[in-house]
Amino acid sequence: MKTQEKSPPTGRSPILRHRPRRKSRPATPRQADPIEVRVERFGARGDGIARGPEGPLYIPDTVPGDRVIVLPGATRGDGRAATLREVLESGPGRVAPPCKHADRCGGCTLQHASGDLIAAMKRDQLAEALARKGLPTDNVAPTVSVPAGSRRRLRLSALRVAAGTVLGFNERASGKVIDVRECPVARRELTDLFPALRDLIGGLDCLGRGADVQVTLSDTGVEILLIPTGGGDPSLDERQDLVDFAERHDIARIGWETDGIAEPLVARRTPRTVFAGVPVDLPIGGFLQPSLEGQEILTRLVLQGVPDDAPTVADLYAGCGSFAVPLSKRGANVVAVEGSEAAVAALRRGAAGLRLQAECRDLARDPLGVTELNRFQAVVFDPPRAGAAAQAETLAQSAVPRIVAVSCNPATLARDLRSLVDGGYTLDSAVPVDQFTWSGHVEAVAVLSRPG
Repeated sequence: MKTQEKSPPTGRSPILRHRPRRKSRPATPRQADPIEVRVERFGARGDGIARGPEGPLYIPDTVPGDRVIVLPGATRGDGRAATLREVLESGPGRVAPPCKHADRCGGCTLQHASGDLIAAMKRDQLAEALARKGLPTDNVAPTVSVPAGSRRRLRLSALRVAAGTVLGFNERASGKVIDVRECPVARRELTDLFPALRDLIGGLDCLGRGADVQVTLSDTGVEILLIPTGGGDPSLDERQDLVDFAERHDIARIGWETDGIAEPLVARRTPRTVFAGVPVDLPIGGFLQPSLEGQEILTRLVLQGVPDDAPTVADLYAGCGSFAVPLSKRGANVVAVEGSEAAVAALRRGAAGLRLQAECRDLARDPLGVTELNRFQAVVFDPPRAGAAAQAETLAQSAVPRIVAVSCNPATLARDLRSLVDGGYTLDSAVPVDQFTWSGHVEAVAVLSRPG
């Protein structure tokens, strides 16, 4: 029998002696004292940026020129986030926020800034994104803005608690939901429904703790899409409650989404929109530009970018056809490519009789190749925020004479434009479009051409 070895005379256990050392915990930022600074410029999120003793300070609710007292906080990038304590001197362009929820609501971050100041900021935001990729900025146009009160699509959060139902938007820098009673960004047809929606959701036990609620104003009425965050399917009584609600408030359609799949529970009318005089039925929960005014601006810029005499045009990431239909109505033969089967089906129904062919294809995984692209005289692409990296690479190798790029993300737009310019294209123009009122987001339309 093997005898147990004695520990060496060190006064420590061999096990303890060989135990791995614990990793050190990251240092907790020390509490700083309030300091006085002057805001120099806007950041990409719409925060004001000032110089602090340890680097940049990112300060919400400020504008360039503000002299303020702030409390530096947690590390953020190359600097620190800071909380505004007091405005000692207002910079040019500071205004009183028009909404009573402005100090808490995370939906808007720029209500304290004038329209002219926001427009200049969004032009700078686009120009800076292009400059970071070494692209020209002298052809970036002034921002084209939509008016407040024009948003026709909202995504709300609803929370069912003992005291009642909270319906609104997430609070800034937290997961809390604030109860919203007004929203100057949105159409009145949507905000007028807030009290009734609050009551409806409070009575739907199937929702569990709550739901996300997407409300969309179409040309034929409001669609409501309920996206539960827990709970189960609605009971027969709850389904009847939804029918009664739709009748009482003249709702076109109420849908229910589970695991990313939406189905109609109440369908009194099909939500519909109109592109260049052509009515197109909207799939349940389908994409629609945030505002009609924004859609019209983007369509006008796209039509300006595509030559009138281009006989064949590809519209990539086409959605339900907001660009494809007007291009076809103007006389072009259009091939619209979209990854959503529901959107393609809606476009095919609406575009029957037009010179328009709609195809379902995942362009991120299977972009159009050079041979496919070379039969077009112009290509339009309007991808989601992630951009069109793979498609831009093949476009850069093509001989397409004109390309129009639409984007809601300046960073990925600049990346894709860089690929096209590296492939021999010239960036002719870039127009920022502000249809995300009082937020840091900006849309853009860029036009490129191949010399010769």
